[in-house]
Amino acid sequence: MHRFQCQQTLPISLDEAWEFFSSPANLQLMTPPELNLVPLTEIPEEMYEGMFVTYRVKPLAGIPMTWVTEITHLKHRQYFVDEQRLGPYSIWHHQHLFKEVPGGVEMTDIVDYRVPLGPLGILLQKLVVGKKVEGIFEYRRKRLIELFGEGK
Repeated sequence: MHRFQCQQTLPISLDEAWEFFSSPANLQLMTPPELNLVPLTEIPEEMYEGMFVTYRVKPLAGIPMTWVTEITHLKHRQYFVDEQRLGPYSIWHHQHLFKEVPGGVEMTDIVDYRVPLGPLGILLQKLVVGKKVEGIFEYRRKRLIELFGEGK
């Protein structure tokens, strides 16, 4: 199992952050264009525990895949967890944590994931997937600064 963790502070209120991040439609605004993330199911305005969303995504070499996620845990204005039910990983568990801090909101992402394919997956993680996951979150960090400004 691999873990990726990052933190970012945005100069917005906790309510603004929650409204933005709890809207599944906004995921496309924070996803690198080369992943070509396209929702295949109707997207509700706000997420809820037990919600499933199906996307088409091209995570590696432009090969299209179906990615089904479920919101498994949610505490309003504090956190939510999405877990992959079908997709490119054998396990994907993503915690989104929100905390009000002076001057804005601190967001923490903790992703625990496993790449399929046994020994080949271990090699792919070291050579490609780990860097790809980091790149996705780096793109997101920059995009959020464009949208909301940079926190201290």
